[in-house]
Amino acid sequence: MNLTSLVTDNITEILTKIVVFTQARQKVLIQNIINMHRPEFVPKELEEHEFGSLLNYAVDEHVRSRRLVLHDTENIKFGEAGAFEVRAVVDEAGRDLLVEDQGQYLQRQITKLWENSLNQKVAAELLRQKEGTIPLDV
Repeated sequence: MNLTSLVTDNITEILTKIVVFTQARQKVLIQNIINMHRPEFVPKELEEHEFGSLLNYAVDEHVRSRRLVLHDTENIKFGEAGAFEVRAVVDEAGRDLLVEDQGQYLQRQITKLWENSLNQKVAAELLRQKEGTIPLDV
């Protein structure tokens, strides 16, 4: 089910979505490294700014009205029972850097992996503190 807006009262859901998003992003970034020497390879990325803006809106709404409103965007879709999907897009800057300087490209991907890992660990720790547990695959 593709909903335009999903309303929930549970902040745990946002933390879980951050963990899921960072797990998906990690897979994309790893593929960018694994495939960097393949001819015709085009690096991908998840729209982290789009995701961040979406979460900022949801948190603002939670502060205002004690509910979370999660809405679909072009690359992020929410569904029933916590369903959540993200679509990878072409990383234009990464594509250009891959052509210009593979060493710098690789360093950029590694830096993104480190940042992503930190975001995942913070979200997982907040979730652990809130719920007394964390998802099994973190």
